[in-house]
Amino acid sequence: MTTIYHNPRCSKSRQCLAILEEKNEDLNIIKYLDNPLTEAKLSEIIDLLGIKPIDLVRKNEAIWKQEFKGKSLTDNELIRIMCEHPKLIERPIVTKNNKAIIGRPPERVIDIL
Repeated sequence: MTTIYHNPRCSKSRQCLAILEEKNEDLNIIKYLDNPLTEAKLSEIIDLLGIKPIDLVRKNEAIWKQEFKGKSLTDNELIRIMCEHPKLIERPIVTKNNKAIIGRPPERVIDIL
């Protein structure tokens, strides 16, 4: 099963989903803005991505610039902030077989199929 953490309003996320559908993937689509991730789940995804939490933050979002930019935050604090403000999570994220990838550009998703 392939899971996409999807934001339908994001063109890159829609393009990534289209690629997955073209490949006839068995999909689990999670609209993470409607169903926010738990801290444990987000931590698991970050581990699969092999990145630091700060690398998953959308730093151009207004909420980041207004409330968090320039602050010294721990990894756990960053995860909590992303769970509280899911717009801050880079998208789309696709997971399959204990692997994960950020679909930017969307064609990158092919790497884990």
